[in-house]
Amino acid sequence: MTSSQSKGHTRVQWAITILCNLTVFTYGLQCGWMSPATVLLQSPDSPTGRPLSASEVSWVASSASLAGVLGAFVFIKTVDRFGRKMGILVMSVLQTLVWVMKLVPASTTTLITARVFSGMAGAGCFHVVPMYVKEIAQDSIRGSLSSVAALAQSIGILIMFLMGGFLDYYTVLWIVVGLPIITLAMCLKAPESPSYLVKVGKTEEATRVLAFLRGLDVEDKEIQNEVETLKREDEYYKSIPNISMATVFKTKPWRKAFIIMILVILVHASNGSFSVLNYTATLLQDSGMNISPELQSLSIPIFMTLGSIITITTIDKLGRKLILGSSFAATAVAFACMAISSVLKMYGWMAPAWINVTMMMVLICCYGGGVCPLPFIIMAEIFNFQIRAKLMGYLVMLAWFTSFIQLVVFSELTNRFGAHVSFYMFVVINVLATALVILVLPETKGKSIEELEKELTEGRRKKCVTMS
Repeated sequence: MTSSQSKGHTRVQWAITILCNLTVFTYGLQCGWMSPATVLLQSPDSPTGRPLSASEVSWVASSASLAGVLGAFVFIKTVDRFGRKMGILVMSVLQTLVWVMKLVPASTTTLITARVFSGMAGAGCFHVVPMYVKEIAQDSIRGSLSSVAALAQSIGILIMFLMGGFLDYYTVLWIVVGLPIITLAMCLKAPESPSYLVKVGKTEEATRVLAFLRGLDVEDKEIQNEVETLKREDEYYKSIPNISMATVFKTKPWRKAFIIMILVILVHASNGSFSVLNYTATLLQDSGMNISPELQSLSIPIFMTLGSIITITTIDKLGRKLILGSSFAATAVAFACMAISSVLKMYGWMAPAWINVTMMMVLICCYGGGVCPLPFIIMAEIFNFQIRAKLMGYLVMLAWFTSFIQLVVFSELTNRFGAHVSFYMFVVINVLATALVILVLPETKGKSIEELEKELTEGRRKKCVTMS
């Protein structure tokens, strides 16, 4: 460690990372709201004045995923034109509208509208937040800072499950409505990404922001070197033609990275964990356990939080590939056990109820620690600066659209043919995902863009462009 590094600190980076991840925490609250609310919405005590049908609940649940496609498109335009910080502010406004819409007299229309705003903001959680954190973080703690989002989401889900199980419907909404407003006010004071500041010609401000983030003086050699690196990168970026998707597909490392991430996102968004998360209370109600499904469901976000904590503490040691591959493999085993249990029930054999509950805990732990966060961490690391914002936006759009299809298909398959058909489908997807991670996905831990592009081009001698 150099003397410059020893003088600095990382606490500002941690503080700002936690601050911007309050939006992800709010998204976790919104994710967790659906599961306990589903039972209430389909009961005679529904706040809509009548029990909602299974089809209506399916649309309320899945509309967020479909809206995420629109949200991702909005943020693609926002973050490059107005900055990463503006993207986070827009997310906070959308999240405020979510709770406001749920506080008005409940109906299928208002609930779907609220979920649309939730989905749009959620797209930013997986697009803007990882990008912003990557661009403010120093390399030595990049993995840990990037993993905070998964922990924030899982804690949000846990808290909502707690409130949903013990508090009145509208009491919960009044408690959480102020959070995105507070986040908005606090984020107004947050710094813009240094990379974006250099891009728009605000070099002096970028220098001050970097010094603030690193805990160093603006004249420190380390800060000056980092600013010069950003300036060289920006000059190169401005010297090349406008990068289109045709350019991406003509450039081998970019094309290969994009195709790999498309496949990873497809299996990530269709692996079944998101469906279980949205229908936890209903699935546990069918498990045969005698205690309250809402109380049982508290174990789900607890294990999701556990998975997130494990990832934060191990991601910079074990790497992204091992954690993600293991998560998909364990999820495949969990769904296989749940499918077999469901088939036995069809033929009059009752498997112990704890099997389904335990398997759900396993797959949600894997979702919180691997399946959910790692694809977005990897895509922020594998893409060059020139293409990062655009391609991450397209991939987030794909993720949300696929999640929407997954929720609709899961609901329809389960209602028509039984849960075992959906579970077996998820087994196949997770087995394919495990093979994809093992055989195709490159490890990004501790590697520069130059090293990754060299690996993606399979040893091509021509030196690749290096932008971080």
